[in-house]
Amino acid sequence: MESQPTDPRTLSVSQRVAILVKALDGAKRTNEALANCSNGDQMVEVLLDASRKLGLGLTRAELTRTPPFRDWIWWKNKEALLTIGDAKPRYQQDGDQGRAGGSSASSAQPERKKFLGLF
Repeated sequence: MESQPTDPRTLSVSQRVAILVKALDGAKRTNEALANCSNGDQMVEVLLDASRKLGLGLTRAELTRTPPFRDWIWWKNKEALLTIGDAKPRYQQDGDQGRAGGSSASSAQPERKKFLGLF
């Protein structure tokens, strides 16, 4: 019995995203296009085009909600996905890392509020 190739659009979103991630590894032109995007919306357009070319059928919503693309888009937009505690986005909390005089154990920073949640 010969096995029929599976239509990628019938796979789960996470499987299709994994295929796209593998396809981007070493794809010089696509990676340059992603790096040159000035915001997350432009990144989504590049990713949608790559998904179309591979026949994956990923939608804008699927790309913006599924890691790692969700995180790449967040990073490009510099928007916090979720902030708990002092309402300061994560990228601003960690903003002094790697700068002269900035350290993660700086005593100049206020003590973080503790969150005692259900998880």
